[in-house]
Amino acid sequence: MSFIEYGDTIKDGDTAIVFLGHESMFPVKVQHGTVTQTKYGVIRHSTDLIGKKYGSKVTCSKGGWVFILHPTPELWTMNLPHRTQILYSTDISIITMMLELKPGSIVCESGTGSGSLSHALIRTVAPTGHLYTVEFHQQRAEKAREEFREHGVEHLVTVTNQDVCKNGFGVSNIADAVFLDIPSPWEAIGHAKSALKAEGGRICSFSPCIEQVQRTCLAMEEHGFTEINTLEILLRVYNVRTISLQIPDLGKAAEDNSSTGFDSSSPSHQGSPCANLQQGTVQFKSGVPLREVVGHTGYLTFATKS
Repeated sequence: MSFIEYGDTIKDGDTAIVFLGHESMFPVKVQHGTVTQTKYGVIRHSTDLIGKKYGSKVTCSKGGWVFILHPTPELWTMNLPHRTQILYSTDISIITMMLELKPGSIVCESGTGSGSLSHALIRTVAPTGHLYTVEFHQQRAEKAREEFREHGVEHLVTVTNQDVCKNGFGVSNIADAVFLDIPSPWEAIGHAKSALKAEGGRICSFSPCIEQVQRTCLAMEEHGFTEINTLEILLRVYNVRTISLQIPDLGKAAEDNSSTGFDSSSPSHQGSPCANLQQGTVQFKSGVPLREVVGHTGYLTFATKS
């Protein structure tokens, strides 16, 4: 099993996603002799999972059922164990596009954190690219290495435990893109410039506070970066519903009736359009925004090495 190579069959040692519903799912490591408890009952790995196809409908011991899904970076983002605050698919998608990443790209990242963005970057640059990710915290770096190994992508990523603001990324003049998610990104701009290729490399910095953005932009200008711009991505979801509205009485039908001698009580006119419009309602499909909207996550500042 690999997060970048999709297999049909669940094997011993795989990481799988147990899907109970759109708002309820969790990852599980498949192992012989192991059981997993769910609200629908027990899932026995040896008999219920191993050898079955991904996407299978598995019946639990209480009679309820779940789906077993192949992991993807998007599903992992929704279910990973949080060691830090993470980036979600809304920001990850624009980062991948604006950094102009593709298979074969070389990317430097700091910090690794919980590995949400890391998995998406690895999937994007595979099979010939590489991710160099730097994590200041030793335990988080070791856990990231372990997860990359379990997910079958360790050959596409190098995890380094060091302070990027002091020691940089450990590479020079090879990166197509650099991503920074650290408290003081302005201190790492010089190291990012050194890691980027000679010309045209892209950089992105994620910061929750506008004061961090201001200092980072100044540092980018000092180091000769161009095309500096900052974005904020706000996700607004609409639900499609059937709306029923009463048709307003504008008075026109009443005026027409009086001027022409029209008698709405007459049996011959009971089914007339005017009578129906005044008393009826109309139904139509409409997009209605949710009352609660996902708010500010952070500012994304992009620039190009000239």
